[in-house]
Amino acid sequence: MPVLSRLAEVAPVGMLVTGLDGAARYLNPAFTRLLGYQLDTEQPFFGFDLLHESDANAGRQHIARLARGEAELYRGEHRMRHADGQPVWVMLAAALARDAEGQPDCIMLQVTSIELQKRAEEALAHSENRWNFALEGARQGVWDHDIRTDAMFYSRMWRRMRGIPDDEVIGKDHQEQWASRLHPDDVGRVMNDIHKQDSGDDNFDALEYRERTRDGNYIWIMSRGRPVEWDENGNALRTIGTDTDITYLKTIEQELAAEKERLRVTLEAVADGMIGTDSQGRVTFMNPAAERFTGFSQSEAIGKFAENVFPLRLAHSHEAAHCPAITCLTHGSPFEVSDEVILVSRDGQARDIRCSASPVVMPDGKVTGAVLVFQDISQSRALQRELAHSANHDPLTGLPNRVAFDRALNLALASAEGSNRRHCLLYIDLDRFKPVNDTAGHAAGDALLKQVAETIRGACRGHDLAARLGGDEFAVLLEDCPMPNGKLVGQKIVRAIGSLIFSWNGRNYRIGASVGVAAITPDAKSPADCLSEADAACYAAKAQGRACVVAYPDIAGDA
Repeated sequence: MPVLSRLAEVAPVGMLVTGLDGAARYLNPAFTRLLGYQLDTEQPFFGFDLLHESDANAGRQHIARLARGEAELYRGEHRMRHADGQPVWVMLAAALARDAEGQPDCIMLQVTSIELQKRAEEALAHSENRWNFALEGARQGVWDHDIRTDAMFYSRMWRRMRGIPDDEVIGKDHQEQWASRLHPDDVGRVMNDIHKQDSGDDNFDALEYRERTRDGNYIWIMSRGRPVEWDENGNALRTIGTDTDITYLKTIEQELAAEKERLRVTLEAVADGMIGTDSQGRVTFMNPAAERFTGFSQSEAIGKFAENVFPLRLAHSHEAAHCPAITCLTHGSPFEVSDEVILVSRDGQARDIRCSASPVVMPDGKVTGAVLVFQDISQSRALQRELAHSANHDPLTGLPNRVAFDRALNLALASAEGSNRRHCLLYIDLDRFKPVNDTAGHAAGDALLKQVAETIRGACRGHDLAARLGGDEFAVLLEDCPMPNGKLVGQKIVRAIGSLIFSWNGRNYRIGASVGVAAITPDAKSPADCLSEADAACYAAKAQGRACVVAYPDIAGDA
């Protein structure tokens, strides 16, 4: 996420991401300022090699356990080698990051300078001078607790953090005063941590808590302390430590948590399906809409390849379509599917969808994954298909209408002009239809036209185009059909319609058909000319007694 990258760039602590082998992948500006190193892809450096020789083995052993997945977190004080060769004391926190399959992926290190604290500790070990300019500059307060006398010393910076004047006397009830300033939610935990700190527990590192300042506001404190004197039984007699105001860091943490929560709520609320993948195309997250559309729960989908969770089919051929997330990762750029595609869910339900994918790109240009977004457009696409069908088909018979037939006729004429192909056009006009319509009514006429349409369609070849031009007039386009064969199809239609017995309200009706045939050849003039010739031939068929076929420009009909 961009906000995470930005926060890493402005964070005051050094951050380093390495591979399991220690090779540096990313470091932030604070790391460069602290240790002087910069990320150079041509001459990569290994983060683990920066540990000072004196304690390198111990540090590497802990980090090796992380790399093997035997531990999740390590924190310890180490000296690291600055780019100029000088050792720098740091608090090193290392955490193992795993991939979508739960395997160790990389190690994230947070490096905080404790050079000043170490210098202070050395100074305190040799003298009673408990604080110095270095700690002041680091804005860290020093405290010194003599457990034998319960005497407490607080440095000037410690006081300033809390708004306590330098000359104010802190009485013997200092512990009660301090405890009264703790946030109520932190009291129990802090008191338990204080006991660990004073006992010298090796597993204790630092305690974080909220403390109320003199202006009534709460600040976050990170306190680190260690016993420096013990009695003969090993009990601590004196503890020294430092307090750091980490309110800024906690604010960042809270902002990150709020951003994460906003993202979670948004992902759950949006109607669009969203699927995230890693750089290999394996699913890393799904929102509830994506779960509904695919039939996979997020827990089931994580780790699977996106194309297995999000199987697409081309709407027209039902062939498998490429997963946009994989295409996006391959090219490293956003990708939107332009074809009409169908998502087939786990239970076999098909949905028309619109989908696109965008890569997740890190500041160094590395593509770490992709986000796939898709919408269910089944209703709108069904409406589009319905409108397209209505625009090209006769609503009564379901046959193509005049618009669709004219378009097909134009294509047939163009194919004849550009090759040696020959086609035929049949023009069909019903005989004795008007008496049925006049005597039995329009409902009967409509029912009869539907039967005639089915009869014509049944008499044609499978790939022929039968259309209703209007009223009781029909046409058939016979592609790659010479005139003799066209006349045979026309005769078949005449016989089929002549054999049709139409029953309505207990009465039977018989009708007939006259058919005109026109050839569509390379020398044909225009679609209008072809229709005119077929119409003239049909008129001639009616003049010759009806129920026959006449081919233009023949004058003799074939019954």
